[in-house]
Amino acid sequence: MASGRQPLSGSAARPGVGDAMARVAEVGPYFVLRTGAIADGAGFRPLVELYDRAAPDAWAARVEYVRGRLRTDEPRVAASILYLGVASRLWSVALGAAVLGRVVPDLDPVRTHWRFPASGAIELWAPDPIPTPVLANRAGIDRVYAAVMTAHLVPLARATRAVVPIAERLLAGNAASALVGAARVLHRHPAPDEPELVTTTRSFADGLLATGLLRGSGLHGALGAFRRTTCCLYYRIPGGGTCGDCVFHDKPPQPTRVRIGSSARGRDGAH
Repeated sequence: MASGRQPLSGSAARPGVGDAMARVAEVGPYFVLRTGAIADGAGFRPLVELYDRAAPDAWAARVEYVRGRLRTDEPRVAASILYLGVASRLWSVALGAAVLGRVVPDLDPVRTHWRFPASGAIELWAPDPIPTPVLANRAGIDRVYAAVMTAHLVPLARATRAVVPIAERLLAGNAASALVGAARVLHRHPAPDEPELVTTTRSFADGLLATGLLRGSGLHGALGAFRRTTCCLYYRIPGGGTCGDCVFHDKPPQPTRVRIGSSARGRDGAH
C-alpha cells in the first residue's frame, strides 16, 4: 500500500466496512477506499461533480492535464486513458469488497469523494459507506454492476462524450478491461487456505462481463485469455504499444498526429 493512503482513519466508519476495506486495501493501492474521518481531506470533491454533462469543467480540465502529460494532440486518447484509470479504481474497490468481504460498500457519487494526486491513481474516500451483503449469485452480480457501472461509469461515459468525441462502445470496453484487470489481481491474491476466493472472483467477474453494457465487450472469460472487442487507444501514445487484452493481434502503426515525447508509464492517466 502506498504511503499516506491508509484505508481507515478514526472511528466514524460503520462497523464492518472499515475492517472489510482494510483487508481489500492489502491487495494493492488500486483497492484502497478510505473511510471514516481523515486528517488530510483537503482537495476531495464529490464524484458526482465529474459526471455533470452540463458543467463538465472538472472532467475537461483533467482530460487536458492528462493530454499534456501524455504528449498527445488527441484529447480522446487522454480521455480514454483517464476513464480507464478511474474505472480500474472503482472496480478494484467494489469487486475486492465483494470477493474478500462479501459486501459492497455504498459508493453513492454524492457521498463518495475523489482527489487526483500529483502522480498515481485517483484517490477515493467515502466517510461513512453503508455495506450491502452480497453473494456470487445473480443478485450479487447485479448489485456490484449497479454500484460501479450504473452509479459511476455510465454517467462518467456521458460526461466524457460531452467533452470529447469518443465512441460509447470504446468506453464500455475500457470498463470491461478495468474489471478484468481487477479480477486478475484478486485471482493472484488468495492465501493457500482460501481457494474458494478464486472461484468467487471468477463467478463475479464472468457474471459482470455478461451483464448490461459489458456484454459483448470481450472474448473469453475474465480469468482466461480475455481479448476486448474495442481499443483503448493506448497505442497512440508515443511508446505506448498495445495492452495484453488488445483487440489488435499485431501492433498498429504509430499515428502521425502524436507529438513525440516521453513515454507513458501506465494507463491510469496520471503518470
